[in-house]
Amino acid sequence: MDLDVLQKRARVLKAMGHPSRLMMLEAVATGPKCVGDLQAIVGSDLSTVSRHLAVLKNAGILSDRKQGSKVLCSLRVPCVLNFFNFVDAVLDGPSVDCIGGSCSVTELGGSLWKTKGKNQV
Repeated sequence: MDLDVLQKRARVLKAMGHPSRLMMLEAVATGPKCVGDLQAIVGSDLSTVSRHLAVLKNAGILSDRKQGSKVLCSLRVPCVLNFFNFVDAVLDGPSVDCIGGSCSVTELGGSLWKTKGKNQV
């Protein structure tokens, strides 16, 4: 694997590596949110929220657009949330069978997501 690709992947993963940023990602998963909304969700001051948003935007995870006096943030690649299924499966400790690049949960110790009638992580 090309070292440049691995470094870029690590940068994206690192950008998601903070609880406040994860809260923001889950919030914008339901649709664009303004910075003020995200500030209320995270419970931090505006400058801290702005720094977190800059990290997510610079990593290519979020995009933003100006609408009137507000800046709306949204997921640039909505399927990033599928990654959380993997993380939760690791945390829950299920037995996972992977065949042909598709992993299905065969035993669960916690939460479960269903995709196309099949348990997916």
